[in-house]
Amino acid sequence: MDAFIRFTNQTQGRDRLFRATQYTCMLLRYLLEPKAGKEKVVMKLKKLESSVSTGRKWFRLGNVVHAVQSTEQSIHATDPVPRLCLTLANLNRVVYFICDTILWVRSVGLTMSINKEKWQTWATRHYYYFLLLSLVRDLYEISLQMGRLAHDRATREKSSQNPFGYSLADEETEWLQSFLLLLFRSLKQHPPLLLDTVKNLCDILIPLDQMGIYRSNPGIIGLGGLVSSVAGIITVAYPQMKLKIL
Repeated sequence: MDAFIRFTNQTQGRDRLFRATQYTCMLLRYLLEPKAGKEKVVMKLKKLESSVSTGRKWFRLGNVVHAVQSTEQSIHATDPVPRLCLTLANLNRVVYFICDTILWVRSVGLTMSINKEKWQTWATRHYYYFLLLSLVRDLYEISLQMGRLAHDRATREKSSQNPFGYSLADEETEWLQSFLLLLFRSLKQHPPLLLDTVKNLCDILIPLDQMGIYRSNPGIIGLGGLVSSVAGIITVAYPQMKLKIL
């Protein structure tokens, strides 16, 4: 109970819970819409989804400051590839939160002169760039882990392996199995990397759909958003599960 209270006291924790609720409503609405007699339930889910989405905007108002801090931290990463990817990703995240704040100002009626469509397009585009660069960093980290595992395995098997024991056909058949096994073991041994990769893969479906690059139905978007939100809740509740900047 104490851990739950500490979690909900954090702005990020409350935002993750609201986000999970929002995409759960979207998923349930998609599943119930084709069924007869569920119109009232669908309408309630739609209203709840809209209310939760509006509430989340309040939690995101100060996130531009956190994004700037993350940019400063990523500049000091020792590996040049994550340093470049994370710095560019966080810069796009800063722009996204600025656009999001301007859209919030427009939504609460403080000013009506803001072009909502233009700022929404900019926000979606920079959110997409942020996720894409984050995924590049994840893939780079995965390749490093797979390389280390492959090197360790080759070292262990070097003395006992018979170079003439396998045919070329055997090697071609086992290549895919070896690759998938290395990928599985790499992610299994590094849960933070697995969570970050799953989260970014699920999140990127949203801007891909909004930008028309890859269309998805609300059910896929809702499921992806829910999985991503659960991954985010885990990283907030257990900070050791968050992928570190080295």
